[in-house]
Amino acid sequence: MQVIDWDLAVATGTRLVRPGPQVSREEARQAVADLRRLSREAEGHVREFTRIDTETAPQPATIVDRPGWIRANVDGFRVVLEPLTERMAARRDQTPAIVSAVGSRVTGVEVGAVLAFLASRVLGQYELFLPPDPTGQAPTGRLTLVAPNIVHAEHELNVNPQDFRLWVCLHEETHRVQFTGVPWLREYIRSQMTEFLLASDIDLPALLDRLRSAADTVADVVRGGEGNLIDAIQTPAQKEILDRLTAVMTLVEGHGDYVMDAVGPSVVPSVAEIRAKFGHRREGGSRLDRTVRRLLGLDLKMKQYAEGSSFVRTVVDRAGIHGFNKVWTSPQTLPTQEEISKPERWIARVVGAPALPETGGATTG
Repeated sequence: MQVIDWDLAVATGTRLVRPGPQVSREEARQAVADLRRLSREAEGHVREFTRIDTETAPQPATIVDRPGWIRANVDGFRVVLEPLTERMAARRDQTPAIVSAVGSRVTGVEVGAVLAFLASRVLGQYELFLPPDPTGQAPTGRLTLVAPNIVHAEHELNVNPQDFRLWVCLHEETHRVQFTGVPWLREYIRSQMTEFLLASDIDLPALLDRLRSAADTVADVVRGGEGNLIDAIQTPAQKEILDRLTAVMTLVEGHGDYVMDAVGPSVVPSVAEIRAKFGHRREGGSRLDRTVRRLLGLDLKMKQYAEGSSFVRTVVDRAGIHGFNKVWTSPQTLPTQEEISKPERWIARVVGAPALPETGGATTG
């Protein structure tokens, strides 16, 4: 049973996504070559600064265009949603076939439209959830950089291309170091996401209630309200799980931003100019753009960068990089949402406490 028509999602997304910037073939080739080279250079800077050792040699970054990013994310969504798909398949007799067929197509179009919106904005990402490897080896993740978006951003901001490309690579390479140097982190996030999905209401009356709530949220945001669809469609049980996921993702994103800015001055000459212009760009956009970002909860992601970076900076200032790296010891040493906003509480609980046994694999010193 398909919860989402994935082929339709890809077709819709690739049809709706806007084309990238107009550049010559030589410019495009040079951008791809630069990003591959700079991602490897950034990995060395990040590993040295964070003092997180990884046993896995970094693979070359995968450079994609906008349709390629859409296809990659659909593959990731299929892996993430597999537990929910299996659960709904077990209850297929409770759902009329026409409802399943129409519902999967509707959600396929919706997912495709959302991915088309995002595909022109994302600069890069570390893909945690990949389809199974035909060789039988479990992939640990993949660093993906969206070349047209990086080129578009550097043109729009009027910044030095080499500096900007390395600056972006520093952030994304930090995520690769996090997830390859802290082996339990990926499984922790996967298990929390699975728990979140399986806490969904999947009976028809509950789903209708959630849809009505989502419709009210859309109307409120269009009028200038502060709601978002993620909050609107959650069950009470999911809210608690999402708090844990939000805390760990705030840490991960904030750490990426902190490392990017901390390493930047020594290797990216124009980092101050880039940060100032990029920060303004994050806050900008048309009214429609801002409305869609708020609906999808993307404004919350911007808040995560700021709060997470502030948490990391405060802890490093007070406890040093070695003290901060205790955050990677186990799930129990991750900060809560409250500790993200009050770092001194995390420091008192973790840095000032006896060391917990490591979950395994990460060497932080």
